[in-house]
Amino acid sequence: MWFRSAVVGSGPTRPEPCGAVNSPDRLAAPEESRSEAEPSEVRHPDPGLFALPIASVPEPTVNDSLEAAIQRELSGLKSADLHRAFRKVEARAGANVIVDGKAAVDFSSNDYLGLAGHPELAHAVKAAMDADALGAAASRNLAGNHPLHEELELQLARMKGAEASLLFTSGYAANIGAIPAFAGKRDVIYSDSLNHASIIDGCRLSRAEVRTFPHADTSALAQLLRGDEGKYRRRIIAVEGVYSMDGDLCPLDRVVSLARKFDGWIYLDDAHGTGVLGATGGGTAEHWNLQDDVDITVGTLGKALGVSGAFIAGPQILREFLLNRARSSIFTTASPSALAAGVLAALQVATAQPWRRERLWANVRQLREGLAELGRGTAAGSPGHIVPVIIGEARPTAEVANRLLERGFLVGGIRPPTVPPGGSRLRITVSAAHSSDQIAALLSALADTLPPAPG
Repeated sequence: MWFRSAVVGSGPTRPEPCGAVNSPDRLAAPEESRSEAEPSEVRHPDPGLFALPIASVPEPTVNDSLEAAIQRELSGLKSADLHRAFRKVEARAGANVIVDGKAAVDFSSNDYLGLAGHPELAHAVKAAMDADALGAAASRNLAGNHPLHEELELQLARMKGAEASLLFTSGYAANIGAIPAFAGKRDVIYSDSLNHASIIDGCRLSRAEVRTFPHADTSALAQLLRGDEGKYRRRIIAVEGVYSMDGDLCPLDRVVSLARKFDGWIYLDDAHGTGVLGATGGGTAEHWNLQDDVDITVGTLGKALGVSGAFIAGPQILREFLLNRARSSIFTTASPSALAAGVLAALQVATAQPWRRERLWANVRQLREGLAELGRGTAAGSPGHIVPVIIGEARPTAEVANRLLERGFLVGGIRPPTVPPGGSRLRITVSAAHSSDQIAALLSALADTLPPAPG
């Protein structure tokens, strides 16, 4: 662990989703990749390039007005079936929501343990607001630090098996604040090709060299690490615990082995593993029994824990370092202390009710087995609670999502730039709040609405 020792080190192809379910309490990472694709030695491709096919990109016009320039861009998005608009979610009770005035079952959110609408969380937030001001009124470095913030940081560190943690207002803020704090022009970051946009942007802001390796391909990662020996001050390997669009698990055991062999630091974004994986919900590192081998862990508070915000966990000196160097923490108003109270309540409920994780995995099994019966076993091959159903093109993906909503199911239709062109999909997320009947009804609706699986 580099902080404890204070020692510093001297456009990829997209494979099929990887991994398989062994049992509800043991997920499998992908088998060692044997892809012959060469690892990239350039920065991540700009996600904006995925937004429009070349033929749809409007020709630039000199001295456009703001409105004309924006309208041209929006027209291009619409012609490429990539235009987005918010849906209005007016109420939430367990897995049931009201969307644009219509009742639906939510299979699109990240409320994995069903805590977002739990009354204990609402009670804790209300009590905190009754006892104190709603707003923090300042950054934590000035007058915005509250005892509830510090209590929550202690509890989150305990959940991660770490010495300390530091809160951030969002997972995006955590990544764009922490990565540039660690890495600079003399450093290199090895980034999985399917890493979240916030990791990509954190890498850009750092001005470090970025090596992008094919997704979960530890052979390619090893090749890059071997070729870069002695060239950089710090070498950071950035991965996610559970990948948000494919749902597969990082092969963390192999990543740790490479990091130790080549003196690298591990930066693990565990947004979708926190609260879900591991014997106690500690996340991906606990799942692999590698809590002591990950240098920097990011977790979020708005997914399994049902509230909002994020944190970074590690040794105490890591917290001190980020408090002084992470710009997205220093130069922003602190989150309301009432939200910290809500997360503390979520941790208590999750600890006292382990059946939530057990029900989640039972629901995952039911959905995946049902998809396999529909001929979608390949799409269901990744191991976790995020279930991609690949459709391919953007327009049919949006059409299927709309038809499912008409049937009473809110399912995310994911299109570029969130996924590469040709990779549009339904992203079905499973929750402990779902009933067996709701999952069976969704499978029935999918059987009626899904197009044939892409070849």
